[in-house]
Amino acid sequence: MITEKFNSNLNPNNNYIFEHFFELSADLLCIAGFDGYFVKINPAVSKLLGYTNEELFSKPINEFVYIDDRHYTTIVRNELLNNKPLLNFENRYVTKSGEIVWLSWSSMPIAEEKLVYAIAKNITHNKKLEEERNLLLSNITKINKDLKKLSYTSSHDLRSPVNNLLSIFDILDLSKIEDQETLQFIEMLKSTSENLKLTLNDYVDLLIQEDNMTIQIEELDLGESLNLVIKSISSLIKNSKVSISINFSELEKVYFNKAYLESIFLNLITNSIKYAKPGCSPTISVYSKRYNDTDQLYFSDEGIGFDMELVKDKVFGLHQKFNNHIDSKGIGLYLINNHITSLGGKIEVESQINEGAKFTISFKK
Repeated sequence: MITEKFNSNLNPNNNYIFEHFFELSADLLCIAGFDGYFVKINPAVSKLLGYTNEELFSKPINEFVYIDDRHYTTIVRNELLNNKPLLNFENRYVTKSGEIVWLSWSSMPIAEEKLVYAIAKNITHNKKLEEERNLLLSNITKINKDLKKLSYTSSHDLRSPVNNLLSIFDILDLSKIEDQETLQFIEMLKSTSENLKLTLNDYVDLLIQEDNMTIQIEELDLGESLNLVIKSISSLIKNSKVSISINFSELEKVYFNKAYLESIFLNLITNSIKYAKPGCSPTISVYSKRYNDTDQLYFSDEGIGFDMELVKDKVFGLHQKFNNHIDSKGIGLYLINNHITSLGGKIEVESQINEGAKFTISFKK
């Protein structure tokens, strides 16, 4: 039957060539009647479905279709009877062994012959990959929601003890304390507590913004942001005797999120203090410039560093730790990378053992 269609336009000597092509095709090729039965199929059809040709010809095509797809398949097939071609229609078939396979059909009706010429591709593998991807995305979405909830709850609940601490400072009678050093320590504790409260409030606001997909980007003064962070950890900086060299003369301002920028400065500074060489005071250098029309921030220290060949792409991974420091949780660099990349930026790192680390942050233009 299929060769007869070709005979009207082609040399009869070529009939064998087209029949050979039909038989050898890896795709499923078939001709079906308007009555819903197969008229002609190639070997790929019976090979995939596992039925003999006699079995496939003896029943309506819809009986081989997966039961949940039969109704919709019938609706779509009726469109073919109205002389409307069908392109990339996907449905499921059940093999003789009970396996479900996905097929993507392209069909062309010929009304005067009351026949439908169709070709199908087996897309079962693609569907399985898609299912696995959707399951993975679903799991990641759930994890992200759980992490947001935990972050929100932690930030929110921590404000209560901080407020209580500030209340203690308000009722404390400093006139009864004569020792000046003690008064200075109390003032430092109060200042640190106030900054902690502001930081927690910013985090809560930021989490709410993230839920609303409205991360605020604004022009920020690098010096002001860094000074706020330094002030918030002034006790730590004083006790660690850290030396910080700052130069923002070439690039004073960047467009970024305020809470993100302060978090980046905070994590980089505390990491440099935490991983300073034993017996040495931490030394930090922070500067900025515009390179190849890109705003960049550079942060380096002279600490213990790490082996880049060993850590490679794990540097910014969650819970990745490269030393046995008691306070190491493997979160700081992960947060920094997430802050930067989520807003279209990029961060790179250079480091060697006992020669410190240098971070280059490129902001999105």
